[in-house]
Amino acid sequence: MTGRPPGAAVAGLASRIEAAATPGRRFVVGIAGSPGSGKTTLAVALVDHLNTGRPGVAAHLPMDGFHLANDMLDRRGLRDRKGAIETFDGWGFVALLGRLRVETDHTIYAPSFRREVDEGIAGEIAIEPDVDIVVVEGNYLLVDRPPWAGVRSQLDAAWFCRTPEADREARLIDRHVRHGRTREAATTFAREVDGANALLVDASASRADLVVSGVTAEPGSVVPER
Repeated sequence: MTGRPPGAAVAGLASRIEAAATPGRRFVVGIAGSPGSGKTTLAVALVDHLNTGRPGVAAHLPMDGFHLANDMLDRRGLRDRKGAIETFDGWGFVALLGRLRVETDHTIYAPSFRREVDEGIAGEIAIEPDVDIVVVEGNYLLVDRPPWAGVRSQLDAAWFCRTPEADREARLIDRHVRHGRTREAATTFAREVDGANALLVDASASRADLVVSGVTAEPGSVVPER
């Protein structure tokens, strides 16, 4: 998705969440998808829509805040592969999801990620006690290997945002150029690093409950129960 996804489609997806949520219990929906699939745009639109009717009822929690710091990536020789699954603090992310379930009487603080500085920002996201719906999004939510395999059981619903490869690549190249890479370097990174990550992410789609278009935000196939 570029720009806001269609309002009617977002409203339909929000209605799915509201119908599935149980009053008095925090509901966590995860949106997985490959780099450039539009999952962040969709998550933000859903939270905005939910909060229009009931301000403060929903919060957005991106996985990207758990990027390892650039200095750590340098020390581990991973800087040129930033965004790959091993460049995240997966254990920390899974632990935070577990806290969402039980710590509902106080604010939970979570890290965000700022592309303009290419680093995570500690404690920038606040999940307040009155937040009933948390929309989590990230590449590796459904990957079936430790520690990421622990994410699925923390989600009440799991969706997979799917976008044609050509559209995803074009979005990624534009994103990398906006943040300082030359178009040649951006294209190489989108194909060799983001592309490799996408293969792993796409293979996890079968663990989702629902596939959603990253172009129209329309629901597609319902994944059969495992």
